[in-house]
Amino acid sequence: MTQLINRNSEGVFIIAATPFDDAGALDLASTDRMVDFYLDCGVTGMTILGIMGEAPKMGGDEAIQFARHVLDRVAGRVPVIVGVSAAGLDNMARLAGTVMDAGAGGVMVAPQPGMVTEAKLAAYVGQVCAALPDIPICFQDYPQTTGVQVSVETILRLATDHPQIVMLKHEDWPGLTKLSRVRAETGTDAVPRLSILTGNSALFLPQEMQRGADGAMTGFAYPEMLVQVVAKHKAGDVDGAEDLFDAYLPLVRYEQQLGLGLAIRKETLRRRGVLGSAKVRAPGPAMTELDHAELTRLIARLEKRLKELS
Repeated sequence: MTQLINRNSEGVFIIAATPFDDAGALDLASTDRMVDFYLDCGVTGMTILGIMGEAPKMGGDEAIQFARHVLDRVAGRVPVIVGVSAAGLDNMARLAGTVMDAGAGGVMVAPQPGMVTEAKLAAYVGQVCAALPDIPICFQDYPQTTGVQVSVETILRLATDHPQIVMLKHEDWPGLTKLSRVRAETGTDAVPRLSILTGNSALFLPQEMQRGADGAMTGFAYPEMLVQVVAKHKAGDVDGAEDLFDAYLPLVRYEQQLGLGLAIRKETLRRRGVLGSAKVRAPGPAMTELDHAELTRLIARLEKRLKELS
């Protein structure tokens, strides 16, 4: 049975990589292992065809094939959000309708570049919601990539004007004060509650949880850390959550390198037996021998630290 995202969705919605073989073709065997791996780590949801999922490098039919395969493998066990951002609303609506029919739990939409005024953004989101009737939407606030600055006031307006928008993916930076305001100023008599999941490769996850986030939506190659940190925080063990996060922080930081992070993430997943290949489609980054050696050392230090903590 399909699980839809809602205003109280929480936990960890892992941003899934898109597995390719060494030749660059979709690797569906690795896709199955990846889905099983994420579920075994305890994620409460998945997000596919996002920015880190290399969606812009995939053809329309290919993206639909991948989405259907993931949805079939998940089989309703957790809600799956599908990124449908596109330059054209017709293409967006077509993809959104297809994946919702296949069992998706909602879609994620980011503003298109060029929405440089609040009025333009509000008009665009209104068009999106009209094109995707009755589909739960996660609104992605990621100005580092989109170039679109979204104020707290605009987020509140969008949440009020469009009941379909039930979730905010918060990735502004610096954004902790913004997150605090959105949490405090939604869920009131005037503005409906928004589920808030955070990205930015989890660099600020402990502080974001302390500021009122409901969980994380990012793709770190150790999803079990994200799950455990969120769970510890929700159980009131704030220091325990931060201690665990600190053990992984060097790898979190290393994976955050702009332009190289996806290659590192895929290589880590390959080393963990999840992906058959760490292939990133061109144009894309490639790790050097020194990068591989650094990753090896960081993983070894993590494993040593985790033994010490246990």
